[in-house]
Amino acid sequence: MELLRNQRAKPSSSSSRFGLLGLLAVFIFGFLASFSAAEVHYHEFVIEAKPVKRLCRTHSTITVNGLFPGPTLEVRNGDTLVIKAINRAQYNISLHWHGVRQLRNPWADGPEYVTQCPIQPGATYTYRYTIQNQEGTLWWHAHSRWLRATVYGALIIRPKMGSPYPFPTPKREFPIILGEWWDRNPQDVRKLALYTGAAPNSSDAYTINGQPGDLYRCSNKETMKFQVNSGETILLRVINAAMNQELFFAVANHKLIVVEADASYTKPFTTSVIMVGPGQTTNVLLTADQTPGRYYMAARAYQTAQNAAFDNTTTTAILEYKNGKQKSFLSAPVLPQLPAFNDTNTARAFISQVKGLKSKGKVPTKIDKSLFFTVGLGLINCTNPNSPRCQGPNGTRFTASINNISFVFPRRNSLMQAYLQGQQGVFTTDFPSSPLVKFDYTGNVSRGLWQPVHGTKLVKLKYGANVQIVLQDTSIVTTEEHPMHIHGYNFYVVGMGTGNFNPAKDPANFNLIDPPHRNTIGTPPGGWVAVRFVADNPGIWLLHCHIDSHLTWGLATALLVENGVGTLQSVQSPPLDLPRC
Repeated sequence: MELLRNQRAKPSSSSSRFGLLGLLAVFIFGFLASFSAAEVHYHEFVIEAKPVKRLCRTHSTITVNGLFPGPTLEVRNGDTLVIKAINRAQYNISLHWHGVRQLRNPWADGPEYVTQCPIQPGATYTYRYTIQNQEGTLWWHAHSRWLRATVYGALIIRPKMGSPYPFPTPKREFPIILGEWWDRNPQDVRKLALYTGAAPNSSDAYTINGQPGDLYRCSNKETMKFQVNSGETILLRVINAAMNQELFFAVANHKLIVVEADASYTKPFTTSVIMVGPGQTTNVLLTADQTPGRYYMAARAYQTAQNAAFDNTTTTAILEYKNGKQKSFLSAPVLPQLPAFNDTNTARAFISQVKGLKSKGKVPTKIDKSLFFTVGLGLINCTNPNSPRCQGPNGTRFTASINNISFVFPRRNSLMQAYLQGQQGVFTTDFPSSPLVKFDYTGNVSRGLWQPVHGTKLVKLKYGANVQIVLQDTSIVTTEEHPMHIHGYNFYVVGMGTGNFNPAKDPANFNLIDPPHRNTIGTPPGGWVAVRFVADNPGIWLLHCHIDSHLTWGLATALLVENGVGTLQSVQSPPLDLPRC
């Protein structure tokens, strides 16, 4: 249930004794103030199981306010959100507002056992945060176990009143949320994988706004339809909320103009297909310039891991011209030409075209802290390879790591609460700034390096430090693109390449003029990506792969950014209703 109690600041009133000029001045001031006033949005998110039918079967599905996907939040830059989460489900849960900076406010960020203990069944927690200098498409999702498989929704941030988009204003806008659907309880899929040590079962369908589309059984009646008039330009806000899969997306016979990625404006460019990794968002303009009729928009897998099972189905929705002839609505919609699942060249070509619109002069050039992180999978050797607990490759168990350290989430307390309370034994701050053992990262790696150590090790950063992180994929088990997300930060993607990063040569080719400004970026399979940011947000912030099976296996660490000087450079006090473990 949403509480519609938005508060708007009132413009000034004028005295009747003012002269004409005074009245005019006050009127103009009040008019402008009404356009710039920030609002406070109050919502209740009731998290509970509801029956949801997909693929001919009804499942008890965790939802928010009975909706799947959950409610779309629509705000403006500068607005504040107050969201009371009421947990009526049988699982612990927390909510993450993906891409929101949460300046000095890790308490609203949401990842369980990092910035908060989870909200237990029957309990509540109110997330309070303000959007500061951000515009575009973000999203929110559960950050507990695999609950985000169904607990997610769009977060749309429009410019302040009176501030235009840096592109022609679209006639209408549609959120396009790409997801995955399992024909079973996703929590059971996770539990089985954790028990056996094998990879989790692939999803049974992809979805657009919660619906699989015409190409799946028992689904065509609910296929999403988006109506347009001929000649209109619309904005599609594409969000990849899939658990474990990067996706290609296209609209049949229509060009897409990319104007934003991860709530940062980009230099516009035209493409017929986009690639979005889990956690990423991409805004595209589409002009309805084709023969009136019906056209499929579709998404299917971009798969980079070698010899790995994946969901090779295609989800669809329909772009429908309102003024089409009746005959055109009787024929099947046209399908777009999507790339092959392993078309890395198309994915790389798309990513290389994304350039920041407002990056010039903002990219750190003098680096205070340089970090080199190897990211990838691993295998745990079993003393009894025939055990039902060792069903990974050759009688092993899957794991994952950064710099050969597989991250272990605490359970006694959250990292942030332990840090504030000075509690010892919950974590250490000795995460290595580079691999302790150097090797040919994308070559033939010795099996002695395939098994990582486990630990809760954090990276400590000084407030205000200019930070560079190079994320290097490895060939351990398989090369693969890992969509890496940093909570509490946006970063400039200054370079990427194939093979092993060369610190002596590769920085000379970095883009320091117009790099994209993102919160999630994929490591090229068998390659590297370099990002830069200023550590201006104190707190503890999770850094992890947004493929949830990899996060479950330990492909994560956290950045502990120390307080700076004074209140405005220090973490806010925790709220009184912060959940306890």
